Amino acid sequence: MTTPWPPRRSARRPLAPRVAAPREPVGPARIGRRVVRRRAKGMDADAVAAALEHARFDARQDSRHEDLADDVRGPAELAEWERIDQLLAAAPAGTVYDPDTDDVVRAELAAEAAAAAAREAELREAARVAARADELQALRELGILEQTEPRAGDEAVRDELTRRAGGYVEAGVDDWLARALAAHLGHYRDPAAREDAAGLLTPPVLAHAALLAELARLVPGADVDQLAFAGRLATTEPEAAGALAAFLTRAHPDR
Repeated sequence: MTTPWPPRRSARRPLAPRVAAPREPVGPARIGRRVVRRRAKGMDADAVAAALEHARFDARQDSRHEDLADDVRGPAELAEWERIDQLLAAAPAGTVYDPDTDDVVRAELAAEAAAAAAREAELREAARVAARADELQALRELGILEQTEPRAGDEAVRDELTRRAGGYVEAGVDDWLARALAAHLGHYRDPAAREDAAGLLTPPVLAHAALLAELARLVPGADVDQLAFAGRLATTEPEAAGALAAFLTRAHPDR
C-alpha cells in the first residue's frame, strides 16, 4: 500500500479582513426609557402619576441593595416617568401620552437616523478602501502600478495597505503617489487635491514629490530610474529633502 503525497499548496495572498458593520450601542438607560414610553402610551395624567409613584417606590427599594448601586436603568426609567408626568401636567386636560408626538422622542429618533446613516456611509467607505487596496496590491505584484493613475481617496488606501503590512511602509505605493503628485497625474490634476494631500500623505511622500517636481523642472525628460535617489533621500531624511526642494525653488523662481 502506498501513501499518497499531500496535495501541493499554492501561495496565496492573504485576504483583506472583512469589514464588520459598526453596531450602535444600546445601553440599559436607553432601554429603560423605551420601556417606559411603551408602557405610558395611551395613559392620561392620572395613570402616569400612579406609574410614577410605583417607580419612586421601586427606586427606594432598590437603594437598599448594594448590588444595584451601579444600576443605570432604574434611575433612567424613573427620570422618564417624571418627564412624561410633567409633560402631561402642562398639556390640556384629557391628553394621553403618545410617543409619536413627543418632541424629545422625535429628536432622539432623528439623531438615531442620522447616526445610522453616518455608520452606513462609514461602512461603505471602508469597503471601498478595502477593494481599492486589493486592486493596488494586485497591480503592484504584476509590476504595472506605475501605469495606473491615482484616484481620490487613494491616500486612505495607502494607509490601509500599510496597516495590512503591520505598519511597514509600502515603498512602492509611496513612490507611485509621490511621482503622481509631482507630475499632477490622476486626481492630483486638481489643485485642491494637491492641497489636500499635504494633510493626507506622510512627510516622506510629500518631500519626495516636492523634490521630484523640482528635479523634473531642472532636468526635463529625466528618467524615473535616474531620480531614484530622491525617494531614498526623502525616506531617510524627509526634512532635508523638503529643504532641498525649497532651496531649488528659490534658486530658480522662474517657474
